Amino acid sequence: MSLGKGIPIGQFCKDFNEKTKELKEGIPLPIKIHVKPDRTYDLKIGQPTVSYFLKAAAGIEKGAGKTGHEIAGMVSVRAVYEIAKIKATDECFKIQDASLETVVKSIIGSARSLGIKVVNDLSAEEYGAFLQEREERIKAEQAAAAEEAAAMKKK
Repeated sequence: MSLGKGIPIGQFCKDFNEKTKELKEGIPLPIKIHVKPDRTYDLKIGQPTVSYFLKAAAGIEKGAGKTGHEIAGMVSVRAVYEIAKIKATDECFKIQDASLETVVKSIIGSARSLGIKVVNDLSAEEYGAFLQEREERIKAEQAAAAEEAAAMKKK
């Protein structure tokens, strides 16, 4: 049996499993497969996405529903710098010969688009309270939306 383009699926699965065995399950990874004319292939597994790292650092599952109107979470400048050090090894940044400053600015832009605020310092207690308030606000908004939908059905 073969995977599209005539790649032997058994060998591909073996290679894929070998290259991903150290990785934690559930992390989204960009994967590039270059199939050669002789039916051999190159399998490149990239780093997790910037949005994955930012949401993990912020301790949230989703970004803001209304970007620019709400703060979904917060990350420290230090966390952004740590993400930048990892992402600087990505091919897209290497090709551009991007400086760490350029990578940091890109990550801050991604944070902004997710509704994640970059702050200088972040205390665990204050942030825990912020996340709790946000969760309660989201539940209240969902309950109000459900009530509104139910009222519309009755009409």
